[in-house]
Amino acid sequence: MKNNKPLKYCLILSSVFLIFLSCKNQYNQGKQGSIDESLAIAENQFYTIFNGINLEGWSGDSKYWKVENGILIGEVTSETILKNNSFIIYEKEQPEDFELKLEYRVSNAGNSGINYRSKILDAIPFALQGYQYDIDGKNRFTGQNYEEKKRTTLAYQGEQVVINPMPNSISSLRDNVLKNCWQTRNVTASLGTSENLKSNIKSDDWNQVHLIVKGNRMQHFCNGVLLSEVTDLDTVNSTFKGYLGVQVHVGPPMKIEYKNIKLKHLK
Repeated sequence: MKNNKPLKYCLILSSVFLIFLSCKNQYNQGKQGSIDESLAIAENQFYTIFNGINLEGWSGDSKYWKVENGILIGEVTSETILKNNSFIIYEKEQPEDFELKLEYRVSNAGNSGINYRSKILDAIPFALQGYQYDIDGKNRFTGQNYEEKKRTTLAYQGEQVVINPMPNSISSLRDNVLKNCWQTRNVTASLGTSENLKSNIKSDDWNQVHLIVKGNRMQHFCNGVLLSEVTDLDTVNSTFKGYLGVQVHVGPPMKIEYKNIKLKHLK
């Protein structure tokens, strides 16, 4: 019988070498990605925080969140109705002053939001407390500033608002909330009529969001149009650092899609 041991050894060594090259390439790609991200942060440039392939860096309930064709998809079905709002959270960092750009598409019955400068709540799975760029399929609330699980509505769609310090006479946050709206807020200007603002928001199509958050001022844009602006002077309740996350909301079955999620730190 012919001795094939040398050939077998060569095949084994070749396989090991190919595995080594593959691992090295993946390592270098990860290392390069880290370098590119660090450079972008240092130079105040936009960099991608959702890779379009998997949920690396993000944490959420896989019952509701998945990645398909470069898109982050949140979906609630008749079999997975929510008892509490559920977020997928970007856990790699907690931005302070920043700009965020992304695209979203929401179903007609959809209800979602983009949270920022938020706190992770331990009592509820995948829950955030903090400022939110509101999104809904009927565009009644899209672009408003809603503070999730805290002061509720800070600015409705089309409002420029100053949030005044909370009066000492108020013993709890709930005492200052009426009809899901924070009461010590001052509407200083109108950004346009509801009809005109909504005409810039696409239904069942992709919309571009731009958040500019610096100091105590938060601006919410959709397709280049400013939908709300808040200056938060309530030093007791305001926050200046926290997590980013996107939401699926309690209610009927819905679908929300996000893509091209990019972040830029501001000095």
